[in-house]
Amino acid sequence: MRPQRVILGVSGGIAAYKACSLLRLFTESGYDVTVVPTAAALKFVGAPTWAALSGKPVSTDVWTDVHQVPHVRLGQRADLVVVAPATADLMARAAHGLADDLLTNTLLTARCPVVLAPAMHTEMWENQATVANVVTLRSRGVHVIDPASGRLAGADTGPGRLPEPEDIFALCRELLSGVGRSTAGGEVLAGRRVVISAGGTREPLDPVRFLGNRSSGKQGYALAEVAVARGADVTLVSANVSLPVPEGVRLVPVQTAVELGEAVAKAAQDCDVVVMAAAVADYRPAHYTDVKIKKSYGDSDQPVPDGRDADQSAPTIQLVRNPDVLAELVQDRGSARSPVIVGFAAETGDAEHTVLDLAR
Repeated sequence: MRPQRVILGVSGGIAAYKACSLLRLFTESGYDVTVVPTAAALKFVGAPTWAALSGKPVSTDVWTDVHQVPHVRLGQRADLVVVAPATADLMARAAHGLADDLLTNTLLTARCPVVLAPAMHTEMWENQATVANVVTLRSRGVHVIDPASGRLAGADTGPGRLPEPEDIFALCRELLSGVGRSTAGGEVLAGRRVVISAGGTREPLDPVRFLGNRSSGKQGYALAEVAVARGADVTLVSANVSLPVPEGVRLVPVQTAVELGEAVAKAAQDCDVVVMAAAVADYRPAHYTDVKIKKSYGDSDQPVPDGRDADQSAPTIQLVRNPDVLAELVQDRGSARSPVIVGFAAETGDAEHTVLDLAR
């Protein structure tokens, strides 16, 4: 079998240098990669670099090797087109169907999956024009990855940073391998509604403190990413997670266990699958203090919140049980159309039981 053909488009942004690492990931994994930079991209990384890393000549215009009709053939023959970085200008041209260089011609002729990895300043990413272009591209089936948040060009920081090459490559590899596609070519979860919870809830004690846990949300986000790749309509109820939202996922942010329970119950109506991967707090403080509890708690000049002992040097935190979201989902299942429900248990063993014993 021939190696799968990948077109790596590079547009003119400072993050173009990161595309070299992405190119290396593709070539070392055996993919046949052709780099198609824009003229502006060559201002950041020169053609000799792309040619050396890909083993192929590099062109930005439609006039080189005209007899091979590259502006049509590249897109027709590709198994995947990925543009990293995708600038605001490139996405605007793609959304409006412009074809003024080799890369935009390739995007118009591609009949394979197309991935755009945006990189730009925060103001450009959040501008209404860019937001509308992203909506347009996604409605046409283009995979537009949400940018990461972090240090940008100069001293700016915020959303707009190019996702890490490894993350872009992971998505592209899933698309190239046809993850979740049946032998008939369809998506095995197409038409299915999946609700996934992720992260760890936080139960506020005062304006600056909360009871929480160490859940990162990575498991729930990974499940959501694969479910989308398999064609599902995915709602992700996310509790205090600082991860990029998987492309194509509907995000519902929450903080507390009560908020998570309400969001899951609402999203789970008439769904096919509920996956409870979030770490939901079993308890919450019985009393919330509107002002920060000071270290001088118990001193004569410190007001005493209800339910706490003024004779102690530290407050006694009384807890109440949170609703058991997973148990309520199981109890509320109707007999006519019951969703598949998947639950997880975060456990530790003890002197008499293993982790699995207590989880069961």
